[in-house]
Amino acid sequence: MMTTSTTVMPAELKPFLNHVYELKKGVRRMALYTTNRKFEPFIINRLDNQKIKYYIQSLGSERINIFFGHAECVNMICKVVDKPLNKLTPEEDFILGALLGYDLSIQCQRYCKRKGKIAS
Repeated sequence: MMTTSTTVMPAELKPFLNHVYELKKGVRRMALYTTNRKFEPFIINRLDNQKIKYYIQSLGSERINIFFGHAECVNMICKVVDKPLNKLTPEEDFILGALLGYDLSIQCQRYCKRKGKIAS
C-alpha cells in the first residue's frame, strides 16, 4: 500500500483524505467513509494523528463504515447507529443525514417518504 521513499496512495483512499481535509478546514463537522477493512490501520493512524474522533461499524469480514469528525457528532452517532444503516428507523436516518450535512429539505422529503406521509 505504501512505500518508504514515496507515498503511493490507493485511489480508494482519496475520498477519505478529502473528508479529512474538509474537516480540518471547517467545511464539514462529520463524515462517513465506507471502505475495505484492509485500509483500517492506515485510516485509524491518520485520524489519531489528526486528533479526529471516530467510530467504526463493521460490515462483515471485509468492509467497514467509519464515522469521523467533531466529538459531539461522533458521540451522537455512537448512540444512534447501533445496527446496519438500512435498518435505521426514519428518525435515526434523518438524524444521521443531518449530522453528515445532507440537504435538510431532501432529508425531510426522505423522512416523510419513509414514514409514508408525503405533504402536498
